[in-house]
Amino acid sequence: MTPSDSKHKSGFVNIVGNPNVGKSTLMNALVGERLSIITSKAQTTRHRILGIVNGDDFQMVYSDTPGVLRPNYKLQEQMLEFSRSALVDADVLLYVTDVQDNADRNPEFVAKVKNMAASGAKVFLIINKIDLTTQETLENLVAFWHSQLPEATIFPISARERFGVAQLFDAIRDALPVCPPFFPKDQLTDKPARFFVNEIIREKILLNYDKEIPYSVEVEVESFEEEDKLIRISAVIYCERDSQKGIIIGKAGTALKRVGALARKDIEEFFQKPVYLQLFVKVDRDWRSSQYRLRHYGYDLT
Repeated sequence: MTPSDSKHKSGFVNIVGNPNVGKSTLMNALVGERLSIITSKAQTTRHRILGIVNGDDFQMVYSDTPGVLRPNYKLQEQMLEFSRSALVDADVLLYVTDVQDNADRNPEFVAKVKNMAASGAKVFLIINKIDLTTQETLENLVAFWHSQLPEATIFPISARERFGVAQLFDAIRDALPVCPPFFPKDQLTDKPARFFVNEIIREKILLNYDKEIPYSVEVEVESFEEEDKLIRISAVIYCERDSQKGIIIGKAGTALKRVGALARKDIEEFFQKPVYLQLFVKVDRDWRSSQYRLRHYGYDLT
């Protein structure tokens, strides 16, 4: 370590918890960028996504993970592995719950977090969405979580309203080990541009379709051509059934056009450049249960 790095702090800050407790909202609030997609539906986050925050004397590498769940097919098994892996390499672990969460949903995972805290790891227990409850209920939750994770530091916050986020940010920075940066100081994430196009399109599918459709689709960018004044993108929405393909396209293509228009607007905002977006829909039967197809879509950890 060079003399200039003698006080520099760096570390991995991993965010875990049950579905729909606000992990992605918190990640985006801490990073200051919209990297993780956010909807009210469970299983929105499928990958482990890094968001990097740099200061003159620190680098925080945040990691958003899928919600902890009991897997029903191979895709969910891979999602659970992303969450479990976050327990291994965390310098600071943020276990996120909220005022409506059922603390008994995943006792095995909570036990793993408890063991981490007991072994001396930095564990912060985040009680999110406190704007939706009373002071009495919040005090009871704090007491409950203190009994469950006595070595963890508890932070009641509202990620959506940004209440308590600045204090949490400062506490995370203080808890980081002295270490040189892991990534270049101008780097925001470890994901390529195509990944965020995929995620933005998938978010619009989550918001515009019901029942099984959002969970049975995957998005893949086939071409991404950046010109001086325009980005040309061609992407395929894969689903598992012919009937799902018809629903995604909609009568006279209206449903697909709506998704394309909404996605294009957000992609243009993300890249700060006009975008020409083409969307196609294809069937990839039972891809969620195929190890080969999951690896193709980037879900395999090995």
